[in-house]
Amino acid sequence: MSEKKLKRGIYSDFKTIDLGNKELIFVAGQIARDENGAIAPDNIEIQTEYVFKSIEKILKEANSSLDDVVKAVIYLTNIENFSKVSKIRNKYFKKAKPASALVEISATSRPGCDIEIEVTAVRNK
Repeated sequence: MSEKKLKRGIYSDFKTIDLGNKELIFVAGQIARDENGAIAPDNIEIQTEYVFKSIEKILKEANSSLDDVVKAVIYLTNIENFSKVSKIRNKYFKKAKPASALVEISATSRPGCDIEIEVTAVRNK
């Protein structure tokens, strides 16, 4: 099993598990902040773009991409933002079409962040 830490905290941004000719990649929940920890503007579309770009970067570090994502879980602080988030989600998952869940939560770990997304990917070696 391998892990990679970006400069955002004491947790691992991702973990990989060797499955022989494939690799399973778990990406930790990502919120709308930049590499310096600054929170994205209070706009769900902008925050969603931040999160997907962060996930893309993490998957690249794991030698993977959004095309390898098989499962996505999206946490929203306001379910009324579902259609806005879904439109952006569909843009990023054009090819993958992962199994997905969307859950409304009361808050994320950072005030001002209204979305968190975690993904699981499988890549061929």
